[in-house]
Parts: sequence; C-alpha cells; structure tokens
Amino acid sequence: MTRWCVVTILASFFFLAGPTAIPGAVVRVHVQERRPFADGQSFGASGPYEAVRGRLFLEADPEDPANARIADLPLAPRNDEGRVAYWSDFFMLRPTDPTRGNRRLLYDVTNRGNLLSLWTFNEGQRTNDPQTLEHAGNGYLMRQGYTLLWSGWNGDVVDDGTDRLLIGLPIAQQDGRPVQGKIHLEISVDEATPSWTFGWSPWGVADAYPTVDIEDPSATLTKRRTRTDEAIPVPRDRWRFARHQDDAVVPDPRSLYVEGGLQPGWLYDLTYTAEGPRIAGLGMAAIRDLVSFLRYEPADQQGQPNPLINRLDHAYLFGISQSGRLVHHFIYDGFNTDSHGRVVFDGAIAHVAGPGRGLFNQRFGLATLYSSQHRDRLCGSESFPFATVTQRDPVTGQEGHILEHARRSGHVPKLFFVQSSTEYWSRAASLLHTDVQGQMDLPIDPDVRIYLISGSGHLGAQPPTPGIGQTPRNPLRHRPPVLRALLVAMDRWVSEDRQPPASRYPRIDDGTLVSVEQFREAFPAIPGIELPQDCYQPLRLDFGPRWPSEGIADTVPPTVTGTYQALVPMVDEDGNELAGIRLPEVAVPLATFTGWSLRAEPYGAAGMLAGLDGSYLEFPWTDQQRQSSGDPRRSVMQRYPNQAQYLHGVTQQALKLHQDGYLLAEDALDLIRTATERDFGTR
Repeated sequence: MTRWCVVTILASFFFLAGPTAIPGAVVRVHVQERRPFADGQSFGASGPYEAVRGRLFLEADPEDPANARIADLPLAPRNDEGRVAYWSDFFMLRPTDPTRGNRRLLYDVTNRGNLLSLWTFNEGQRTNDPQTLEHAGNGYLMRQGYTLLWSGWNGDVVDDGTDRLLIGLPIAQQDGRPVQGKIHLEISVDEATPSWTFGWSPWGVADAYPTVDIEDPSATLTKRRTRTDEAIPVPRDRWRFARHQDDAVVPDPRSLYVEGGLQPGWLYDLTYTAEGPRIAGLGMAAIRDLVSFLRYEPADQQGQPNPLINRLDHAYLFGISQSGRLVHHFIYDGFNTDSHGRVVFDGAIAHVAGPGRGLFNQRFGLATLYSSQHRDRLCGSESFPFATVTQRDPVTGQEGHILEHARRSGHVPKLFFVQSSTEYWSRAASLLHTDVQGQMDLPIDPDVRIYLISGSGHLGAQPPTPGIGQTPRNPLRHRPPVLRALLVAMDRWVSEDRQPPASRYPRIDDGTLVSVEQFREAFPAIPGIELPQDCYQPLRLDFGPRWPSEGIADTVPPTVTGTYQALVPMVDEDGNELAGIRLPEVAVPLATFTGWSLRAEPYGAAGMLAGLDGSYLEFPWTDQQRQSSGDPRRSVMQRYPNQAQYLHGVTQQALKLHQDGYLLAEDALDLIRTATERDFGTR
C-alpha cells in the first residue's frame, strides 16, 4: 500500500461520519492511510500494531456552554446548521487485535505538530511518521498495550514536509471582514543577522501573523539589552517589513529587516497591525471532542461503528514542554468535560511545563511563545492563578486556583506535574506550590502530585558541549526511566485507586527551596564558573479589561504592574540539588548537574540564563587535580576509592527509587548496568 493512499473499505476499523446532532462533534473521519506498524512486529502480549493516518472534520456549536470559554468563537463563520466547521489531522497506533490491548488510550499532545511519546517513553527514533522498528524503540508503550493517539491542535504549525500534524482553524470576522488588531512581537537573535522571520524557533517556524501594510507608518520598533533597560526607538526609516535574501532586501510582511543588522542578545519590540486571528481555542475543543467520541459514541449517523467503543476503560493526556502547558491549559479552561457533561481524560501528565499555560485561547495568540528570564517576558505564558489550591494575589486582590473549572464539573483528572531543574530556574516552577510572593509553601490538591527530577535539564539528555552557554550542557538521561514509572503509577491510581509515589519537590519550610541569593551562598566556588544573578520571575501583565474573560488584548504591549517571586532548589556541597527524585547520577555523583547555564559573550546578553539549557560540571578525578585547580569539591577518588564502592552506591540508590515507585525494575537495572560501563581507570 503506498503512502497517503485513500482506503475506502474501513468499516472494520474506522467510520465515515455524516452530520451529527450532538453540539460538539467529530463529524467525519477521512482515513488516508492504514498499514501494519514496524513490519508487523509483535510486541509481547499486545501482539502486532497498526498505524492509521487521516483527517478529522469537526464542528463546534457557539451556543454550547461547553464552548463558552473559546475566545472569538462567536465571530467565526457558521455553516447552515449554525455551527463552526474546522478540521484536524490525526495519527493512531493501536493493537491490530484490540482485545489484546490494555483498554487504555494515551493521547500525546503534539509539540509544534511533532509526535514525541514514542521518542520519550520508548526511546525510539524521532519521526512524525512512525513506521519502523527503530521508531518503536524498545516498544515499551506497545508492550503495555496502549492505544496511542495524536491530532493537530496548534494553528501556528506550518506544513514543512516533515509530516507535522496540522489543524485548519477558522478566523474571526466582523461585518464580513477579518478582525484586525494591534499585536506585539519580541525578536531576539543569538547571532548577528540582517533580518528575522516572525515565529522562528529551533523547533520549526510558526505561522505568525503578517502586517496588513508593510509601509504602515504607525508600526514601531524599539531595542534594549534587557527587559529592565530603557527602550531605544529605532527610526522608521532604519527598518522594514522585509527579509535579506541573496544580497537583496525583499519586502515581506512576516519578516523584520534592520539596517546594520539585529544585534545578538538584544530585545527588539515590534508593534504593528495584523488581521485574521485564528480561533485558537478550537484546538482544545478538537482534542476534547475526538477523545470523547472514541470513549462514548457507539456509531456515527450512518451506523458505522466506533472501533474503540467498549474497548477503552481509561484515557490519559500527556505533553512535554509546550504540550505540557497545553495539558495544563486544557484542564484550566474546563475542556476535560465534554458537551454531554462526561469526563474526557481520567489522568494527565504535564512534563517540564513549569506553572505555565500559554497563548492557546487568545486573539492573535502565538502558541509557540513562552516567557523566560531574558526573552518574551511580555507574552503572558505564566499568569495568575498558579497553584492547585485557592490562593490570593495581595497586589491585585485576585483569588483562584488552576482546577476551578474542572472541580466545578466534577472532572478533575489525576494530575502529575513533572519538572526538571530548568523549570525552577527558567520557568518559575516554584509558583505551583508557593504563594505569589515566595514566602510560604502552599498545600497541593489531593488529586495532584508534583515531582522535581533533581539536576535534570528541560531538553533531556544533551551533548556535553556549551551551545550558547559558558559551560557544557547537561547530559543527564532522566525522561524515559522516570516517566515510564510515573505512567504506571498514574494508571494504577486511576484504575485501582492505588496511591502514586509521594510528591517530591523543594519546599520553603525545610530549606530546600530558596532565593537565588541563598543558592549563590551555598553553591561551591568552582573556579571559572559564573553563577546566575537571578532566575525567571514572571511579570504581572495588564493586557486590558477584556483579556481575562475574552482573551482580547486592548493594551499592546501589555503594561508591567509587578513581579511574581519565584524560588530555586537548594544544593548540597557539590552543587547538586537536595530535593526531588535524585537519580543515581545525582545521588552518587561524578559531577554537578544543574538546570541552568549562562549565556556566553559571543551570543549576547552574557550572564543571563541560556534559555532551557542546563550545565554539567565534572568533579576532579584525583585529589592532586582538585588541589591544582582549586576546586572545592571532593575528587572522584576521594569519594569512591574503587569502582566497587561506586557501584554499591548506585545500586542502593536505584533499588531505593524502584522500591519507592520512581523507577521500574527494568530501568533500575539498566541504570546499574550503565554504571558498570563507566571507566574508573587512571585519569
């Protein structure tokens, strides 16, 4: 069967749906391809898997209370039935024989259209079109019997030929014309360049909104070194909506060209008028309605059966980084209840999301944006409320918690927030469990667990090279082993009411969550290592009166009215974090692992946090090396006179983590096996 062929006889697997009477629905499924996965490889008791790719056609009823929080939905074009039509790509992997599955659906939120769960849980080769055994990796999710599902939700995603999953969203209109509005973009580069494309990121260019007029005299551009510096206006005749291409300046409504070039590390604030905002919140409605259909609806109007009906006991939501923020936002905005008042997901895992949500349900929102210590602090990816229990902002008087809508509907999923160290430094994760002034711990909701994986980095194991930072990046491999164990724990919590492993995160009351000043005092004075002056502190932003309830910004860029106080994990004498899930590499260390790295001079903004990178600072191997370098940390040989002692410590820690539920037996053994391969020869 050739790729992207249209399969016409599919009643045994999927359905061809016509118009439906329910207020929010998957109207039709067009299957473009169905094939055996991994050449028919059998995955233990689950047997072989099959892959299905296609496109969903959906409708949303603007009058349905379940859609009341979708920004600008009343302004979307309607069909003859008074509904808003849109579409979404989907991809599914499921056991060929559904009776051999585990009756669980794992919905993996795509990250900028990319499929990540096979790479994350199975350590498979990354791809958006899984076909081979290499893509299946170690087969973990398949061996467990999960049905895996992905679909498009992010209207920013561009079709770049890499099989990213897309969604076709309608645009907001008034009086038959696309809505116009003023928007703000911050542009910052790591290398000098004459021009920059709106929406560029290392993970793919987002479909940013173009200017309505490349000659617009009201558009403005300023620059500054850091967000706290005074803005320097750039005269209108020194910049253009254009790109530098083949030694020429080409007009382009989606690019910024500056005479003399954009300087590395500087922040350029561009404001201009755009039009045609996508109804972004429909992306979350698409996830809700697809999973709801697969869980509850027996058949479509034509009588074609739902292939998963009566074959799913539970559904789980999973996302990494941007996708983890989408998990948080989905629950926060009340999408875990469908149009019939039924629960959608029983459990959810938000990985490396900090306390953030995103611009996933706002007019002119660009979903790829997120705030950090240096960049995009005005985008609003972090906003009150942050905590899982009721809190009050003493500055604004606001009260609330992130589970309000889900609690009101009775559909709070079991929820894990799993953080790396980077989330405390660069994403303000402490605000999930402290007051907004960083003065006291808050309790967490009984349906929530929070885990810090100590010393880990946001991006997972990285090559120990500097990147844009001053230090080698963090190679700690933490995602697969911990997340596999937590997925098992989530399933047992939902299906058997077995309590998951206890939360492990830093706290103010035991001294493991501290200010950056206290961290600096405790961190060892390693020669040549500069320490952070601050972590990311989210800004209180005022976008205008319609922002909280309608997602419409009237103040562009927003007014800064204050700062929320984030804290960071305390460290031991080696600089390794005290609290959290301490993997053997951190608990029985050969190096200091951090969630932070500082930008190097050639990339601009030297000394600011280097985005989402962490650091890896090896211990001196011998006492002689320690003394000659002036390193205050004990040498490896002082700690472990021989490999046997080192392996004993690793084994004890791995087995303890397994006993406590943070590692599966197979992963504990793998960590021990890896430790035996480390060279303990003379250095």
